[in-house]
Amino acid sequence: MKKILVVFTGGTIGSSVNDGAIDTDSNTSFLLLAQFKQRFPQANVTFTTLQPYQMLSENLSPKIWTTLILAIENANPQNYDGIVITHGTDTLAYTAAALGFYFHALNLPIFLVSSHYPLSNKNANGLDNFSFAIEKIITENLSGVFVPYRNPAAKWVVLHKATRLMCSPQLSSDFFSIADANTVPKTIFNAPLKAQFSERILLIKPYPSLNYDYFDLTNVEAVLHDLYHSGTACTTGQGKSLLAFIKRCQSQNIAVYLAPALKSTNAYQSTLELVNTRATMLFNMTIEATFVKLSLAYGNFTGETTVVSFMQQNLAGEYI
Repeated sequence: MKKILVVFTGGTIGSSVNDGAIDTDSNTSFLLLAQFKQRFPQANVTFTTLQPYQMLSENLSPKIWTTLILAIENANPQNYDGIVITHGTDTLAYTAAALGFYFHALNLPIFLVSSHYPLSNKNANGLDNFSFAIEKIITENLSGVFVPYRNPAAKWVVLHKATRLMCSPQLSSDFFSIADANTVPKTIFNAPLKAQFSERILLIKPYPSLNYDYFDLTNVEAVLHDLYHSGTACTTGQGKSLLAFIKRCQSQNIAVYLAPALKSTNAYQSTLELVNTRATMLFNMTIEATFVKLSLAYGNFTGETTVVSFMQQNLAGEYI
C-alpha cells in the first residue's frame, strides 16, 4: 500500500463554475479524489490530505511558496511514498521551480498537477494528470519534483522536470519544457536553504520601444532582465538602451542579471555588448527558473559573489 500526501492549494483544478465565474471551491478538491477512486477502484493507495491555502494561482506571491514548503515539511514528507500538489496553471512553472530548487535533495517524488478546465467539465485534463502522478508513485522509484501534464489536444501525459517547465504560451493551455537531457551533472548544495524568497527582484521583459526611464528602482535588490529568444536586447537609443540602464543600476549598487541565453561559439553583436558589461549573464536556464532561483538566492544569501556562485550550481537539473 503506497502512502501519498495530497496537498490542495486551489487553482482551476480546485474550482467550480458559478454564474459564469470560475473560482476556488473547497468541495471541489475532494472531487478529484472521488473521480480517481471511481476510475481506479482497485488502486492500492492511501491518501492523506492537507490544504495550507486556497487561491487561484495568479494571486500567488513568493510568500505563498514559503507557506507551501513549510506545510509540506511539517507533514513529515519522509513518511510518504510520494507527494501530489494541486495547483493552478497561470503560475505553475514558477511554483514548480520553487519546489524543485528547495527540495532538490529530497529522496522522494513530488508532483504538481493542474487542470485546464474545472473538474466538472468532461474535457478537463486534471484527472489524467493526477492519475499519471499516482501511477508513477506506484510503479517507479523516482525522486525530484515533476509536472505531469497532458496538453488538451494530446493523447498522452508528458512528465516535465519542474525546473525546466515554461509558462503556457499566450492564448493556449499547452505546456512545454526545455530539453529533457541532463547535460550538466546535478549537484547537492551543501548549506541548508531557508524557505525564504526575496520579493525585491525586478523582472523586466523586453519589447520594442521599452523605455528604462520609467522604472523606479527604489527598494529593488536586483534586476533580472529577460532577453529575446536570440539572447539579445536593445543596446542603442536614448532611454531605450539596456547598456545605459545597466550603468544606472550599478551606480545604485543594484546587481543586474540577464537571461535566458544559450552559450554558443558565435553571438549577436548586441549580446556581446551585454556580456562585456558588469551584468551577469545566466546561461541555459528558463526565465521562470532563473527568476525563482534568484529570489531564493537573495532570500538566503548576501553579497553578489555568493549569489552568482549559487546561481551557477546545477541544483535540480535546471541547466541544459
